[in-house]
Amino acid sequence: MMQYLVILLDDTSVSYCHCDNPYKERRLISLEDLRAGILYGMKENLMIQFVHPDYELPKEYLEVIDTIDHHDIKPYPMEGDVAVLYDIESLRDITQNGDTVYVVRARKSDIFNSGDIVADAIRKLKRLNIVITDMETFFDEDLKRYEALLGQWGEVLKTEYLNGRQPQLNLLTDRMMLDKANHCNAGVENITLASNGKFYICPAFYYGDRNDSVGDLQAGVEIKNQQLLKLDHAPLCRHCDAYHCRRCVWLNRKTTLEVNTPSREQCIVVHTERNASRKLLVAIREKAEFLPEREIKEINYIDPFEVRKEW
Repeated sequence: MMQYLVILLDDTSVSYCHCDNPYKERRLISLEDLRAGILYGMKENLMIQFVHPDYELPKEYLEVIDTIDHHDIKPYPMEGDVAVLYDIESLRDITQNGDTVYVVRARKSDIFNSGDIVADAIRKLKRLNIVITDMETFFDEDLKRYEALLGQWGEVLKTEYLNGRQPQLNLLTDRMMLDKANHCNAGVENITLASNGKFYICPAFYYGDRNDSVGDLQAGVEIKNQQLLKLDHAPLCRHCDAYHCRRCVWLNRKTTLEVNTPSREQCIVVHTERNASRKLLVAIREKAEFLPEREIKEINYIDPFEVRKEW
């Protein structure tokens, strides 16, 4: 059941997930479509998330946006509920410890070279999400380096938790808190209204091909073969306990040509994170009682495809 409506306010709205936004020319959503999108969200009882460009919107747009409860996703250093950074070095500049969620989009090479920057950010932020924009380039030889990096951040998180703070880093703490899958669920729990007034499974589908729409404000949303986007139609994912995985259907289609089948790279990365989360959970419990109702079992594989026959 749909729960969220994402509204891209401009063609140049900030990208906050795996897919880059290729559009450079500004094109604001029309006020008519903005009002209609908000009305659609109200009728469907959807929580609205507005995705902003890197410039201040006209006053009349802000007035319309403020007619509904919502969350703002904005590029850093603009202030919003979610602030998206394209440069991991910018984490050094953030000093406040408020409720803003910071999202860093970065290539694996930049992440590998920024262990200390992220460690410092963990100590001062409430929540940090790291999005690897070239996950499909991960190879087996990258995993040891990634595992060591996650271990470094795990030590920082352990110290913070034992000292009474509970910062969140999506790559490590999300899995500790979950007892069921918490995927992106694009096209199932959330839908995107782009600045052209048409609906898309998620922003990435709009960025990839404007013709790839699944409806408009007049006809509504119609997703063909929507069952393929659901967890129960994903042969591997429905058995997997890497609950924090985003299970990005856009990335699935890009790498395997099937929306319900992830690439090997996606699986080995999130399982490396899963196992690091288990180590962190065990380490915290050695010093204090922590999440007694949560368990992450030990596994002997890194790619679930290896154990598909058992499943």
